[in-house]
Order: sequence, then structure tokens, then C-alpha cells
Amino acid sequence: MTHSIQCLVGVLLLTLSAVGMAEMTRDPVERTRPADIIEITTIIPDVLLDIRYITPYNFIGRPVPGYLAPKCLLTRRAAEALARVQVDLAPLGYGLKIYDCYRPQQAVDAFVAWAEDLDDQVMKTEFYPNVDKQNLFRDGYIAARSGHSRGSTVDLTLVRLSPAEQPAFDPSAPQRSCENPLGERFADNGVDMGTGFDCFSPLSHTLNPAIAEPAHGYRLLLKGTMERHGFRNLAEEWWHFTLIDEPYPDTWFDFPVR
Repeated sequence: MTHSIQCLVGVLLLTLSAVGMAEMTRDPVERTRPADIIEITTIIPDVLLDIRYITPYNFIGRPVPGYLAPKCLLTRRAAEALARVQVDLAPLGYGLKIYDCYRPQQAVDAFVAWAEDLDDQVMKTEFYPNVDKQNLFRDGYIAARSGHSRGSTVDLTLVRLSPAEQPAFDPSAPQRSCENPLGERFADNGVDMGTGFDCFSPLSHTLNPAIAEPAHGYRLLLKGTMERHGFRNLAEEWWHFTLIDEPYPDTWFDFPVR
């Protein structure tokens, strides 16, 4: 065997080895729903659900693949912890409103594909008015993996007990920036958190000092109560919490929400 052929074979073997290692270390995606991922209403029957990704009112402007029903699915461990949060909030006159729970990997893939399509900016004014779409990956707003797909992450806010009815989204209405003050952005029947849900903005950072009262106090109330029951907040999103002791820390699921 000539020296050049030996070199070629060596490179090929190294390439195959690298591919094999990548396959071995790739994050597992499981398509079967385990028995302990349940509907939140089996644990908290009165929790308010506003599952945005089955509707056109979200940052991609259309229903998201993988959402076949307006359900919140969570691991039983996360659901039971969330029930304790609800109990703690009730004497203060508040409850929880949930925007998103378990998120199938196919939905995450759809977000990635949307972010890569720089021409699709249908919902820019509403959800990312001051962010260049080409920077969504760099700035951490979009990623190829989401903790939601592990079944123990939830997006939520506070509502007053017996809240007003949630206004419907009118796609024909002019868009309003999620950074606008309360009353000048999309009407949400939750309390004023300083920005809308899924607002791609530094103003969504939980402890952003630019957020005044009462929104600052509401953020701290939600964060403190969730942390007391074992959740960790994502610093860049006031609405995003993950159970610290999650049962599937290394598995991403891809069964549909149904």
C-alpha cells in the first residue's frame, strides 16, 4: 500500500470514528410518552391555561407543529410542585396562568427553521421589535434544544383569583410591541409583568432594573414562590421555570401534545 493510500485510509477511519462518536454522544430523543408525564389539570383542576402555541398568536404567527390540543403536559413531579405553588399563592389573592409546558422536539425544530428564515418577520412588531432576527441564535432567544422538551419546564404568570376573561387575538388588528406599557400591548388577563409573554427583549430579564412597580414586585413574587417549591428561573425570561430535581434531565421527548 502506498504512503498516499495509507494516509487516505487513515483520514477515512478518523472521519468514521468521529461520526460514530457524534452518534454516541448525541442527545437522545424519545418519541414515547412516559406514564409520569400527565395533564396538569389532573393535579390542579382549576389552573388557568392559555396555551399560545396551538394558536396563531405567538412569535411565528401560526400554530406550532406538535401541538394538537390546548393541554399542559408535565412530569408528575413538576405538576405536584406546581400545585404547591398554587396553594401558596391563593391566600395572597393570586393563582397561576400557564402558557406552555412540555414542548415536543418537532416544535423546537420548527422554531429553529423559522429563525433561519430571515424573510419571515410577520410578528416582529409584536414579539421582537428591537431585535435583529439574524441574532436570535446568538442572543439565546432560539436554540436547537429546549428544557421544555424534557417535561419539567413551564412558562407561566400570575393572575388574580377570578380573573377577567382573556381577550381573543385579532389578527387583523395592528400589532403592538410586547415592550409597551400595560394597556398599550396585547391585553393579557394576567397581572402586569412589565412585558408580554415571549417578548424577545432585555426588558424580559427577570431582574431588569428598568422594570418598575408593580411589575417588579409581581416578578419577585412569582420567582420567590416558584423557587421555594424547587423551580429555577431562567434569568432572561421572567415566565420560564424548570424543576431542579427533574426526572428526565438528559432526555428530550417528541410525542405530540394531545
